[in-house]
Amino acid sequence: MSEQVFGPLDEALAAADLAEGVRVDHPIGALTTYRVGGVAARFVHPADAAELARLADAIVAAGAAGSGVPMLVVGRGSNLLVADGGFAGLAVQLGPGFEVVDVGGRTVRAGGAASLPVVARRTVAEGLTGLEWAVGVPGSVGGAVRMNAGGHGSDMAAVLTSVATVDLVSGIARTRLVDELALGYRSSAVAATEVVAMAEITLGTGDRVEGEALLAEVVRWRRANQPGGQNAGSVFTNPPGDSAGRLVDEAGCRGLRIGTAEVSTRHANFIQADADGSADDVARLMTEVVRLVSEVHGIRLVPETVLVGFG
Repeated sequence: MSEQVFGPLDEALAAADLAEGVRVDHPIGALTTYRVGGVAARFVHPADAAELARLADAIVAAGAAGSGVPMLVVGRGSNLLVADGGFAGLAVQLGPGFEVVDVGGRTVRAGGAASLPVVARRTVAEGLTGLEWAVGVPGSVGGAVRMNAGGHGSDMAAVLTSVATVDLVSGIARTRLVDELALGYRSSAVAATEVVAMAEITLGTGDRVEGEALLAEVVRWRRANQPGGQNAGSVFTNPPGDSAGRLVDEAGCRGLRIGTAEVSTRHANFIQADADGSADDVARLMTEVVRLVSEVHGIRLVPETVLVGFG
């Protein structure tokens, strides 16, 4: 993307006085759990709510959206695949001021950058129940809201009350009740340019010992059934009434390899990237799996993984 396009945005971001400034050609593939992929043309890391507001104002003032500069909100990268060629836009990752977790009675207020497993453990330690499943989801609270993350029979929709968001394109900050978010299976009405700054969650009263036992069971199940290493969890959403993993397995894709990427031999709906591997290899393998499953089962799988920079 032309530096002429970034010129006004760079000037506006400099005037926003962000503590960490603006990074040029910053590696964001390394921020994902695949740990492969390229750089973002511009990268900012707003430390707190005040910096996030100034950032949004700067983007609006620069007319960045109108000039075609794409925006990307990066959580903990557990659901992203960044192309080797990188992302020709502005990537935003929330800073430490958004990692707060505040528990008051049955109400939990968690910052958008807070780790979901950390929030799950904290709530159990406070004698609350309803978020134990989240100990096995290595994402941020903000990302979990946007994708309506879930597992073990529950999801964010079951516990979420409201969210505070800031739209990077319009600069509008607002509080949205859960009924306004259209939470569905791995989907929501939260826009790609909308930052989830804070989420309010309501949980039940539970028993700490029972909760810790359930946490341990979720962790044990995950280690027994899902691979470790460089992956982003489930690659494809489950078709209605079926399992993407079963379809991939029965299409003969378990262990299938393209370059530095391989369909996991432990769970067929996971793709593993080699150390120092290629994100483009992962994307090519995804495409081949979709083709083979369609050929064998007549079903076209839909990626759960968010592809960044692939055109």
